[in-house]
Amino acid sequence: MTEKPGTPEISRGSMAVAALSTVVEWYDFTLYLYFATVLSRVFFGGGESSLLATLAGFAISYAMRPLGAVVFGHIGDRIGRRRTLLLSMMLMTLAMLATALLPSHAVAGPAAGALLLLLRCFMAFSVGGEYTGVVAYLLEGARKDRRGLITSLASAASEIGALLAVGVSALTVSAMSTAQLDSWGWRIPFFVGAALAGCVWIARSTMEESPDFVRQVEQHTVPDSPLGHMLANHRPALFRTFAISALGSITYYVGITYVPAFLSSSGILAEERSLWLSTLAAVAVILVTPLAGALSDRVGRRPVLVWLAVASVLLPLAMFQLMARAMELNIALGAIVLACLAGGVSAVGAPATAEQFPGEGRLSGLALGVTMATAIFGGLTPFLAELLIKMTGWHAVPGAMIGLVAIVVLPVLLAMPETNPVVTKAWRWRSER
Repeated sequence: MTEKPGTPEISRGSMAVAALSTVVEWYDFTLYLYFATVLSRVFFGGGESSLLATLAGFAISYAMRPLGAVVFGHIGDRIGRRRTLLLSMMLMTLAMLATALLPSHAVAGPAAGALLLLLRCFMAFSVGGEYTGVVAYLLEGARKDRRGLITSLASAASEIGALLAVGVSALTVSAMSTAQLDSWGWRIPFFVGAALAGCVWIARSTMEESPDFVRQVEQHTVPDSPLGHMLANHRPALFRTFAISALGSITYYVGITYVPAFLSSSGILAEERSLWLSTLAAVAVILVTPLAGALSDRVGRRPVLVWLAVASVLLPLAMFQLMARAMELNIALGAIVLACLAGGVSAVGAPATAEQFPGEGRLSGLALGVTMATAIFGGLTPFLAELLIKMTGWHAVPGAMIGLVAIVVLPVLLAMPETNPVVTKAWRWRSER
């Protein structure tokens, strides 16, 4: 790789702002899933197929993420990481504010659902390069021996966003009647999100540019066509990035964010209690994520990802079967185990995917690999899980879906070269002795 290690040019303040700013993206998208049953009534009139329609809208909008990632990745690779992060956050603020102001199905009829879908597509486009841009920024500003820990903070902050989403959702649902919630209360979490996004945009305006991009400008190595550069020179890396992100996406979106809808729609837990349970799961992820990132700094990305993939083959199926027994202790255990598993994959996947590419064109490489996988295995899978449960009556279907993806991804991880530069250097030194 042509990149240089992170330097002290990025202040701790800029690193902290970058790490914490992923809160907004995950707040919005997990809010949509946590609030799916409420939104199905507000925008699609309730009824047997309304939840499927709501989840289908989530899946359709996710198709816009790769397009947004390519656009913002090009901006980040051509004119700087900082500018693309500012632009995406500005658009996200506008999208959440507009969502909070939408008319309901009772007022606008079918047009309400169409407007919601339109704004979801705009939001998905806006956040296309958000997470990958933050991961690249953190990786390029971190010391080589702490890349796993530092970039995993983006995942931890994401889960803080999910925790805020489930907390705000649970408070809103528990504080008012169903009639009040469907009439106006559902708007509160989206107004909170818009305010949060606006604050993050202001904080991001103080960030410094990535030292790796500054190096590219000084050395005149900024690629004219970052996307073409990636496709011409780094196709195996794109494939590995896709595989890692596929596992991370399905463990997260099925193993964490779909769980509240699964519990309430299956009649296992009431809507309010399922949201509070997800709060516990979010806390567990926040605690596990930096530990997994730090572990990958010590032993390498590859071995940690391999063991997490093996666990993903076995645990999710058992955990969904456990939760289906409708005993609260079993439900809590299942949700927390699934959340920790997903948090571990996300934590190690962040540096592992970013390290697949050199600094030149890194955002475009991540845009292709990460967001394509997220669109398929993140946006589509909650809808498929709900549909398959209704078709088969088997509550463990979501766990089987995760296990199947893990089985397919595992050979790719086993063959993947180690990307941790410190561990690779240590292995090379031992082999030369």
